[in-house]
Amino acid sequence: QVQLMESGGGLVQSGGSLRLACTASASIADISVMGWYRQAPGKERELAGRITRSGHAEYGNSVKGRFTITRDNAKNTVTLQMDNLKPEDTAVYTCTGGRSYYEIDYWGQGTQVTVSA
Repeated sequence: QVQLMESGGGLVQSGGSLRLACTASASIADISVMGWYRQAPGKERELAGRITRSGHAEYGNSVKGRFTITRDNAKNTVTLQMDNLKPEDTAVYTCTGGRSYYEIDYWGQGTQVTVSA
C-alpha cells in the first residue's frame, strides 16, 4: 500500500505562487497516473492536474496556464507549481495515484491552500 503525504500548502495573496509537494512511501514508478485534486467548501472535487509515467500532463480548465504538475519517479515525488493564484483557487488539495488513467487507488490526507484577495 502506497501512502501519499502532501506538503507546501498555506496562505498566499492573490497573484502569488505556491508549490505543493507529494511524497510517496514507496516507488511511484509503477503508478500509471499521479495527480492533484482539489475541493473547495460546498463544491465538488475537481481535477487540478494529473501526469502519466511518461510525463503527459492534463489540467483542469480553471487552472490551465497557471499550474504545472511534474513527477520524479526516482525520488517518488510529485509537485504542483501554482502561479498567479486567485481567491477561487482556495481549496483542500489532495495528492492521488492511480494504476490506470481513470482510476484513483491512493489518496493523501490533503493540504489547505488559501488565497486572499
